[in-house]
Amino acid sequence: MASLDDLRKRIVSVKSTQKITKAMKMVAAAKLRKAQESAERGRPYSEKMQNIILNLTDSISDPLNAPKLLVGTGKEQTHLCVVMTSDRGLCGGFNTNICRLAKNYFLKVLKEGKTLKIITIGSKGHDQLKREYGEYIINKLSFKDKKKISFNEAVEVGKIILNLFDKNEFDKCVLFYNNFKNVITQIPQAQQIIPAEKKESSIKNDEIFYEFEPDEDEILEDLLPKNISTQVFKAFLENSASEQGSRMTAMDSATRNAGDLVKSLTIVYNRSRQAAITKELIEIISGAESL
Repeated sequence: MASLDDLRKRIVSVKSTQKITKAMKMVAAAKLRKAQESAERGRPYSEKMQNIILNLTDSISDPLNAPKLLVGTGKEQTHLCVVMTSDRGLCGGFNTNICRLAKNYFLKVLKEGKTLKIITIGSKGHDQLKREYGEYIINKLSFKDKKKISFNEAVEVGKIILNLFDKNEFDKCVLFYNNFKNVITQIPQAQQIIPAEKKESSIKNDEIFYEFEPDEDEILEDLLPKNISTQVFKAFLENSASEQGSRMTAMDSATRNAGDLVKSLTIVYNRSRQAAITKELIEIISGAESL
């Protein structure tokens, strides 16, 4: 059984940890509000951009002459997976959930005998994936020195993806990130960005019509790369909000657990102290009776 001094030191240590987790919860709550607002403001633009791209894909009559970014290479042999996680821990299952979804996708690709290439964004995801899939990681990025992720970082990631695509390094590109729903719930997402993923729409193809001014090729040449950066930036914003929400939940749980542990240790300490006092009284009484 631990001594009274050891119990006293442990109680002080747990209380110090509780103060830290409580402070981290408050910081995460403050950051969450801004991150959530940024994510919600970014959704309409990225969703509208994606819908335009999808409608363009559905309205193409001659896929052979369409931009490859829009319709793809016609093959699905090489898959590029961009796994977006955080650079900091203590955020519950945020990073683990993204990596779990990505690993399931990796297994599916490899079982089908296809080529896998991975780009990791965030040190935590890279640390988890390098153990099993280190040979497939072709690039790792980290923005831990940035106080706030801006559109410039999304453009940087977009350029890396586009350069690989121009060199015919892959046929299909998928983003993995967490979609923020609320403080408690963050949903891992796998979003295909190259080529544009076709989805069922309530609008018929013959009802979709776009007039291009100046030229269709000129507009698409600028619009399609911008859409890649836009979707990456949306993933950054969703990840940022999800990370703070997950950290806030994790630190709240840690604070409550620390409080429960302090109560439990205090009970053990009081019982041990009472037992020690009782033992001393018995020894004094026994010594007095022997005289």
